Amino acid sequence: MQIRADSKYHLKDLHQEIDFFDRKIAYCRDHEEFGSEALRGTALRKLATKRQTLVNSALEMAGRGIECDPKYLPRSFSKAPTDKGEVAL
Repeated sequence: MQIRADSKYHLKDLHQEIDFFDRKIAYCRDHEEFGSEALRGTALRKLATKRQTLVNSALEMAGRGIECDPKYLPRSFSKAPTDKGEVAL
């Protein structure tokens, strides 16, 4: 089990990882070649699941009062959020 210190720097790292997964999802959806749409859908679901885990962690940290400079928020957080902080991709 990894011990992590809750700090604004860890939250910044989480935001960077979320932004990275947003870019990976966009690339997978628009440019990456797959043998079928079913394979693409599977890959997108895996990426979205990993991203949502990071989003939940970031929201949990923010809920505990850990603040991070808004300029480090992922680009997808500036869009209109859906239920529970999820972002429509």
